Amino acid sequence: MAYLLQVDFNHQGPFGAEMTGAFMELAQSINEEKGFIWKIWTENRETKEAGGIYLFETKEDAENYLTKHTKRLNGFGIAEVHGKIFEVNDQLSSINHGPVK
Repeated sequence: MAYLLQVDFNHQGPFGAEMTGAFMELAQSINEEKGFIWKIWTENRETKEAGGIYLFETKEDAENYLTKHTKRLNGFGIAEVHGKIFEVNDQLSSINHGPVK
């Protein structure tokens, strides 16, 4: 069973291509996290929000990453970070083409 981590927070920018350039190194470093499988980056310029949907091998890996990432975002001046962890139902997700193992 895999675990999905959903994170979102207020974000004043950058967005789009500028966000890609600004966070390229961070994106590459996430690949090295223990138990990390994949991430989908999210952004909404209109509501000034950003975040991501992550898939981890274990709940502990997802929890550890959420703690680490929250501290990192706090260091960027983002005070309020919303994070939720869910168990993934592989069988139902596979029916709907979900990118799960």
